[in-house]
Amino acid sequence: MTDDHNRLDGLDGLNGLNGLFEDILSVPRRRFLQSAAALGAGALLPGCEALPKNAAGQTLHRIDIHHHLLPPKYVAELPKLIKGESPPTNWTPARSLEDMDKNGIAMSMLSLMQPGAWFGDVALGRRIARESNDYAAAVVRDNPTRFGIFAALPLPDTEGSLKEIAYALDVLKCEGIALWTVYSGKYLGDPAFVPVFEELNRRKAVVYNHPLSVDCCRNPIPQYMVNSAIEYATDTTRTIASLLFSGAAARFPDIKWIHSHGGGTMPMLWQRYIRQEATLKNKAEIVPNGVLHEVRRFHYDTAQANSPGALAALLKLVPVSQVMFGTDYPYRPGSEVVEGLTGYGFSAAELRAIDRDNALRLMPRLKS
Repeated sequence: MTDDHNRLDGLDGLNGLNGLFEDILSVPRRRFLQSAAALGAGALLPGCEALPKNAAGQTLHRIDIHHHLLPPKYVAELPKLIKGESPPTNWTPARSLEDMDKNGIAMSMLSLMQPGAWFGDVALGRRIARESNDYAAAVVRDNPTRFGIFAALPLPDTEGSLKEIAYALDVLKCEGIALWTVYSGKYLGDPAFVPVFEELNRRKAVVYNHPLSVDCCRNPIPQYMVNSAIEYATDTTRTIASLLFSGAAARFPDIKWIHSHGGGTMPMLWQRYIRQEATLKNKAEIVPNGVLHEVRRFHYDTAQANSPGALAALLKLVPVSQVMFGTDYPYRPGSEVVEGLTGYGFSAAELRAIDRDNALRLMPRLKS
């Protein structure tokens, strides 16, 4: 008889049983979660028979909120629009699907790669936004259960953007709108964007927000770091502050915001936000419910923000219900995020919420 069986005998049986459970539970949580992920967490989901499967028969369940679209025409045109720009040229929908299948991703939300549609010319911006959205719609038609769309706009062209919102949401039936953190030096809290936000708020739209680099601060240390490594996270932080302290976040409460990269450096700088709030003379008008209330209404993806430190900082501020699976493909592989999340120590229910359920709550149409 094994030692474990002996521990269940006699007057100490209950204590022995507790001790055995403690031994079982002492298996590192990370190892258990990684094993569950390897098996495919979709196997644990109710209704998983309706989810897609990969070639190996594994159920795909994750929804990738942060997945870039690289239309071939746009990629070919970009070096002519921005001198020295060299975008990836090997992206295809098939390559996206390959990475998705490897990493348990059932659906990805496509959004135009940076720097988006605006290059200082109204007609050009409108053309690029429309062509990009139409291309995304064609990808969805070819793969209706695997892709959705966060549509591009030609901001800061307000008239063109309002027309594109109607086209994207009413004609193409896109799941949401993609905005950049900054347009021509103006962050999203700027009054110039009020007409667009009024329309998005009226529609209760999902708005996905991705960073750029503002012209004033474009990589002062290029010999050490690529521009996006520091400036993208910082620009997300700037635009969140702009939305909060301009009053835009409170003024347009029905916009469902998703901020990229775990909110950038905002979680680490939270005390500075609190101090800024304390100095407001018109706080009741700008943030009547407080900045923490607004920050906890926002959603945040996990693209390049899935390290233990980044997750811990974000989760000190917001509940798991506001965190959404995002990869940043093709700039980062899906495996990076899967490994980061499964290794963090989330419960199975928390992982399911981040991987899928939070996206379905925000965009219930994805259930159909």
